[in-house]
Amino acid sequence: MARLGDVFEIQITGEWGSECTENETGTKVLRTTNFTPEGRISYDDVVVRSINESKVEKKRLHCGDIILEKSGGTEKTPVGRVVFCDESIEESIYLCNNFTQAMRVNQTIAIPRYVFYFMWNLHCSGRTDLLQNKTTGIRNLQVKSYLNEECPLPTLDEQRKIAVVLDKVSDLIAKRRQQLNKLDEMVKARFIEMFGDPMTNPHNLPKVILGSVLTIEPQNGLYKPQSDYVSDGTGVPILRIDSFYGGKVSNLSSLKRLICSEIELKRYSLYENDIVINRVNSIEYLGKCGLIQGLVENTVFESNMMRLHVDEHKFHPVYITKLLCSEFIYQQILRRAKKAVNQASINQKDVQSFVVYMPPIEQQDQFAAFVAQTDKSKLAIQKSLEKLEILKKALMQKYFG
Repeated sequence: MARLGDVFEIQITGEWGSECTENETGTKVLRTTNFTPEGRISYDDVVVRSINESKVEKKRLHCGDIILEKSGGTEKTPVGRVVFCDESIEESIYLCNNFTQAMRVNQTIAIPRYVFYFMWNLHCSGRTDLLQNKTTGIRNLQVKSYLNEECPLPTLDEQRKIAVVLDKVSDLIAKRRQQLNKLDEMVKARFIEMFGDPMTNPHNLPKVILGSVLTIEPQNGLYKPQSDYVSDGTGVPILRIDSFYGGKVSNLSSLKRLICSEIELKRYSLYENDIVINRVNSIEYLGKCGLIQGLVENTVFESNMMRLHVDEHKFHPVYITKLLCSEFIYQQILRRAKKAVNQASINQKDVQSFVVYMPPIEQQDQFAAFVAQTDKSKLAIQKSLEKLEILKKALMQKYFG
């Protein structure tokens, strides 16, 4: 065992600098938005900042460095995420930003990939939940306490073998996620191919007002105090705003449950092919929606969203949900949003006033059939992904406790 902080030969604080002037080249700076779930760096959308040359030379990232998120996080994703700098980091000059810091492993005592996985496990196992301070709108990692964590240090050969095993599983997980993303991109491409870009409407599809084609008008959901939530399996499931994204409900079987009266159950129960829309959230998530499919028991929906149902003789629910998730609708949401501190809202009349396109129902059905086929492929890949993630978790437990 060794104190985690003693495994590093250098700790590099992040930099943010200032805006670049018109003729300034600037330096590329990695943010936590460049962190992927697998602990890799995404080089999409890297910002360029004006930073003193002496700092750039001193703080440039190199292959083998580990970047630690020390500020940020959310309720669902606590602070303390890490990413590993592989060979790609040497293709240009990169720094990490001031919400992070880089750690350079002393390779005479530890293998960088091995240490990365130990740190990755600290976050994924929930350990960093206990090592964070929460201030207004941000979470800060207690870095000193974090670096006092005990890191098991077998021989370098054993560390190397462990890292190789975890790399293989991680590569398979990344491949499965890439496959899922590719299928999502195929659906987006098919939508554009069949209906055109909603922002320009090149096929001159007829426009209608959403409120004129609803069989159930927008209805706000149920508010219940925390004391009504239960964890013993009784009650009924409630759909919350963190349960859906991109038009899809993540997992109906894992919803939180609460106690409802018969009157509440009758008024707020969801129906197959209902569409739920987030009515209160930060501006970037306002209006996100989900299609309700695969209900296995009575399920209610919370007050931060509203429920509606389209006339299925005119709109296929899959088509209209994809349209409601588009930039075309989001721009309409922005024009209607009522903004407050850290959040914004839309109301029922706002949603009813959305302009939507109504292609022939036969064409909508064709698109829905394509989505159903890709969903079957996604289901098989998702099951494989879940098995791999369980395996990785078990290996982490075996190696790091």
